[in-house]
Amino acid sequence: MKRREFFKKGTKAVVAAGVVPIIASSCASTNDILDDRNKDKWYHLGTGKKGIPNRKKIVNYDVAVIGGGAAGICAAVAAARNGSKTVLVQDRPVLGGNASSEMRVHLNGVNNLKGKAERETGIIEEILLHNRFENEQESFPVFDHVMYDFVVREPNLTLMLNTQAIEAVMDGDKIKSAKCWQSTTETLYTINAPVYIDSSGDGLLGASAGAEYRTGREGKAEFDETYAPDEPDGWQMGATLLMSSKDMGRPMKYIPPSFAIKYTHEGGHKRRKFAGFQDGIWWIEVGSDGDIIGDAEINRHKLMGYLHGVWDYIKNSGNFPEAENLALDWVGSLPSRRESRRFIGDYIVSEKDMTEHKHFYDAVAFGGWSLDEHNPGGIEDISEPPSYFHYHFEEVYQFPFRSLYSKNVSNLMFAGRNVSQTHIALSSSRIMATCSLQGQAVGTAATICNRKNVLPREVGKNHISELQEMLMRDDAFIPKRPANDPKDLAKKSSLIFGSSTLSGDPKNLLNGISRDIDGAINHWKSDGLNAELQLEWESPVDLSSVELKCDTNVKRNIMMRKDSRNNELYGNHVPKEMLKSLSLQARVNGKWHDLGSIENNRTRLIKFKFDNLKTTAVKLKLKETYGAVNVKLFEIRCYS
Repeated sequence: MKRREFFKKGTKAVVAAGVVPIIASSCASTNDILDDRNKDKWYHLGTGKKGIPNRKKIVNYDVAVIGGGAAGICAAVAAARNGSKTVLVQDRPVLGGNASSEMRVHLNGVNNLKGKAERETGIIEEILLHNRFENEQESFPVFDHVMYDFVVREPNLTLMLNTQAIEAVMDGDKIKSAKCWQSTTETLYTINAPVYIDSSGDGLLGASAGAEYRTGREGKAEFDETYAPDEPDGWQMGATLLMSSKDMGRPMKYIPPSFAIKYTHEGGHKRRKFAGFQDGIWWIEVGSDGDIIGDAEINRHKLMGYLHGVWDYIKNSGNFPEAENLALDWVGSLPSRRESRRFIGDYIVSEKDMTEHKHFYDAVAFGGWSLDEHNPGGIEDISEPPSYFHYHFEEVYQFPFRSLYSKNVSNLMFAGRNVSQTHIALSSSRIMATCSLQGQAVGTAATICNRKNVLPREVGKNHISELQEMLMRDDAFIPKRPANDPKDLAKKSSLIFGSSTLSGDPKNLLNGISRDIDGAINHWKSDGLNAELQLEWESPVDLSSVELKCDTNVKRNIMMRKDSRNNELYGNHVPKEMLKSLSLQARVNGKWHDLGSIENNRTRLIKFKFDNLKTTAVKLKLKETYGAVNVKLFEIRCYS
């Protein structure tokens, strides 16, 4: 397809926007640029001494996660919580990737199936709930700090911001270390770890390690994909710049800057809509049929020009009188990327794996965003729709573990848009919350690698059930795969009952399915509050923890939106269904003993931990929700 060329200014005005310098991945050049400080003439007035700053450090971790977007955060937190000493390396000054204040993309997931969400749980839900408690004003810069808090509070996790992984040092088919440049401290870090996770999107570490990858679009024949082009080509979905405006209460003029690119909308496709333009337009996008990474700065400059050109059209064409009092309040300078490298794993997920809902024995995540393939030309081909929206899902699909580790670099895993899949499959799974589930999966798998001294492929072959059970215990959901943890003592109970029942059955809390899905009820719901739930064993059991999963209404989205939408599909507050206050008792020698209480619960997965005891029964007293008149639970587990 021939791209429409609106770019009139040339490339002379292109300037670097990134905080971190982009350094060639050539092994020969890296050392010459970064390691030689012999010409650094430092004279310290306080000590009166001359010297060379020591800006090289070697650090050791169990797991190194590269990329601090939603997928990377979930990978790092999962690894750390499961016992691995973990480092999270992020090349920006803030976390969140496309969802950060630098880009402000909605953290979408399975937003709309038959008019309902099927929201992701686990770590990504924890983050979104944390934001609902800490950021009621829905500020994107505050969201940066919410994510920062979520990461740095983990005791087993080290965060390195403003740091880019620039080169893998290899030992055979393994990454021995990652060389990382921290721009703010002028420090070259050598990070040693037995397991690496590249969730950086573009995947520079994986590429420099020699991991196989591809770019562009597969032709129809390779994977029998209905929506692929007839022949393969190099097109990759583009990056977008967003903006937002503010109503100033009086007429506001707008004069475009010198780099603006004139936009007229002449011949524009009818699906290029301006609805909600005050909060940004997602189709201000530029793609590439060549080296989309190498062209990033050229495309960034174009996008800045197009952004102002479109806003000039809105303000000054006369077609939008409702924009008279609007003024730009925020403009993006860092484009939000959709596609570049896709690494090759032991399995490549393709279109029909999703549309035909293929069952994977090694499923570890799920998705359900539409096959949302953007027009290859982006805003440079406005006669085409901005996205084709080939296929809308009515139920979620599985995503396999074999697509989350490298085919030829044995200790490398990945999560996010760079995983092993076709271009058409990427058009659905690239959504951030879906990527986050992949992140939690590989972060958890990394801990299995370390515990058992195995590589990711062996986890997939010999320990996949253990990985799936760990994920589901940590409140990830795997479609069509009920949990059946042999260590869960709740499943060995002789009786479970509630003080009252409005819907469902207390026995549902033991069936291993932690949500209502596919038309089936998997919950117990009380008739009013206070309510009680009791578990009995015929013989005493050793117990030290009780875990339950409460209702947070996964049929409704809770991610932050620029329009602060609040309706049946989106909520802009803490879910009213979530359990707020509860307590736990155990029966020992015929008497009830208090084991703990929680007054301001903030998570779907609730855990009570206590000194080991022998008991024949436990009782939960469910006192208060965040607004619902009844309480709903989906699972209870007990462990010694």
